[in-house]
Amino acid sequence: PYYVDLNQNLFLQASLHSSDQNLVVFVDTCVASPDPSDFRTVTYELIKNGCVKDPTYSAHPSPRSSVARFSFSAFSFAKQFPSVYLQCELVVCRRTDYSSRCYQGCVSRHKRDSGP
Repeated sequence: PYYVDLNQNLFLQASLHSSDQNLVVFVDTCVASPDPSDFRTVTYELIKNGCVKDPTYSAHPSPRSSVARFSFSAFSFAKQFPSVYLQCELVVCRRTDYSSRCYQGCVSRHKRDSGP
């Protein structure tokens, strides 16, 4: 565990360890939960489908495209949950594939009609 005070800025970094220098890392989704084994019941979205949901979330420049850096302000799930767990989904793409998910940014996904 990493202990911080409420509203303290947390800085995170995800690194891809590969000999291929032509890869890009993109933070697609980060969800917080008070339960490390349940990221569906009680959750808080920091970023979803590349769209920032938390006003304190901020992406930061990194020295390499294979490194993603971001921060957000520490929070709690009311008083009954003393811990917050984070689950993030990252996407790895080719640096020159500009049609890839890494270059699409925020993608609003609409629900489809299931039909008759």
